[in-house]
Amino acid sequence: MSQQIAAETATIYDLKGLNCPLPVLKARKRLTDMQPGGLLWLETTDPLAVIDIPAFCSQSGHRLLETAAMPGGHRFLVERGA
Repeated sequence: MSQQIAAETATIYDLKGLNCPLPVLKARKRLTDMQPGGLLWLETTDPLAVIDIPAFCSQSGHRLLETAAMPGGHRFLVERGA
């Protein structure tokens, strides 16, 4: 499966309206319940998420595959690490 197709079928986790540190804490819990290699879109409105989500992925062994601005916030495509 190509990354584009996988990205289109990835689960979307709505974290809009939550402020730091809740988006990262909730993302950590959700990713823990997933299989390695699973893809998850995180949708946030917290302006600090553009710093926090990449840092979280780097520190936790997850891959940040894509970041995109959306109206009122950002989307992050995360691949669960091993």
